[in-house]
Amino acid sequence: MRALVISGGGSKGAFAGGVAQFLIEESGKKYDLFVGTSTGSLLISHLALEKLDKIKNIYSNVNQKSIFNNCPFVIKKKYGIDEISINHWNVLKNFISGKKTFGESENLRKLIRNSVTIEEFNELKKSTKDVVVTVSNLTLNQVEYKSINDCTYDEFCDWIWISSNYTPFMSLVRKNGCEYADGGLGSIVPIEEAVKRGATEIDVIVLHTEVNYLNRMPSRNPFELITTMMSFILDRIEFQNIRIGKLVANQKNAIINLFYTPTILTTNSLVFDKAKMTLWWKRGYLYAKNKNEETNPIEPNEHE
Repeated sequence: MRALVISGGGSKGAFAGGVAQFLIEESGKKYDLFVGTSTGSLLISHLALEKLDKIKNIYSNVNQKSIFNNCPFVIKKKYGIDEISINHWNVLKNFISGKKTFGESENLRKLIRNSVTIEEFNELKKSTKDVVVTVSNLTLNQVEYKSINDCTYDEFCDWIWISSNYTPFMSLVRKNGCEYADGGLGSIVPIEEAVKRGATEIDVIVLHTEVNYLNRMPSRNPFELITTMMSFILDRIEFQNIRIGKLVANQKNAIINLFYTPTILTTNSLVFDKAKMTLWWKRGYLYAKNKNEETNPIEPNEHE
């Protein structure tokens, strides 16, 4: 069984889309299982349907308003660099209305329902492919994996949305009596789950560099401190996920092919810039193409 696993990474998901496009369209990979976390969960339904142009168009046109109905930060350009600071008014509004997070992402929920139609959902359910999204159950203190085969249309759309909710900056969702948040809080690179579900060859797209090239600047306010701490925690989780995934794969004689981002794409993956995401998609495609040529130097690319 062949599986495609895509990690979390917010706006960097555009890079993963480019890699996946090459693997599916040019390399001719046929996957039986798709497992995604956060932005990975947003991609996998369309990848399973092989609707590459549709998901590329979505990732190339999304912006802050597409995601947030109440954005907790302000983005300003200074010397060509994005500077992010807290939007005190929006955060205050959220707290006054009784919300538990700095911002709200109901617009993302609407985007998901508009982009994954009930006809597409039924098409996937009838196919032999399995599409699985990762969520974090904060109430039961455990990671859960939601297969399309076990869900109704409404449930599946909600699980994709929940998987992508990077708390405390995005919505905290109460469902089935439990509080749920971004799947990346527990399993940002769900290789182990793919192996458990029977995958013997796994292509893994990790939206992070293989080696750390970044020294973070000192935090200027509590908001930046929280984002820095969350990034540190998620980096540790990612590292452990990959180590454990490799160990489990080795025990089951499964093959893992890892695709990392070759450079740092952004230091804040909650900034959704259409121009940058369009570029990242192209870079992901070219990166996968170059890696394929390095791996198979003897065989010419018949599509060139």
